Amino acid sequence: MSQIAENLKKVQERIAQTLRQCGRDGEKVTLVAVTKTHPVEFVDEVLRLGVTHIAENKVQEAERKIPLLSAPYEGFHFIGRLQTNKINKLLSLNPMLIQSIGSLNLARELNKSLGRKNLTQDILVQINTTAEESKSGISLENAEDMIWQIASLSCLRVRGLMTMGVMSLDPEKTRPFFKQLHALKEKLESQNIPGVCWDHLSMGMSGDFEVALQEGANMLRLGSVIFGQRNYG
Repeated sequence: MSQIAENLKKVQERIAQTLRQCGRDGEKVTLVAVTKTHPVEFVDEVLRLGVTHIAENKVQEAERKIPLLSAPYEGFHFIGRLQTNKINKLLSLNPMLIQSIGSLNLARELNKSLGRKNLTQDILVQINTTAEESKSGISLENAEDMIWQIASLSCLRVRGLMTMGVMSLDPEKTRPFFKQLHALKEKLESQNIPGVCWDHLSMGMSGDFEVALQEGANMLRLGSVIFGQRNYG
């Protein structure tokens, strides 16, 4: 068994165990393999092992790698900071889900590009729950108003929320922020915003995904815990 196969098996066991412990046994959780900096052969391997969703955080890297994949996949997700001048390049890769719509301006620019192409796009609204300036996302204070405005854009389909926890060796430090996102989702869901489906609560990465599951996540973005440490060389 390869190292990637062994890592993936352990991750799947940890996900299943956590779901059992919090009474969610049998619920569907989407594992999105974050493939940034990892070579095409690693991505193909994880796809052949049964993972069906992959993600990149840079358009340039996705442009290089996506066309070279030989194994089938269900969805390509974009999870990074999206520059408006890269929107058309990203759309040419046919993303299943853009998880990082973190401002009304970006949503409007994406909507314009989609309109010109007569396309629609599923998105997640990124919330900056930690209020860190280094992170993209809409503040919790502005989230309700912004999401109502984004939902009114005709070419976008809001499918849920995404956040990033704090970078810490202690996953418990990120729990309050996951709680906040789950509470926001439930509040918004009760408002019956036209055209919005609250399918996805995307939170949890390699260091804190078990805490994220305990707080209601149903989509995990996992990279190094599957592929090993990234090579930025």
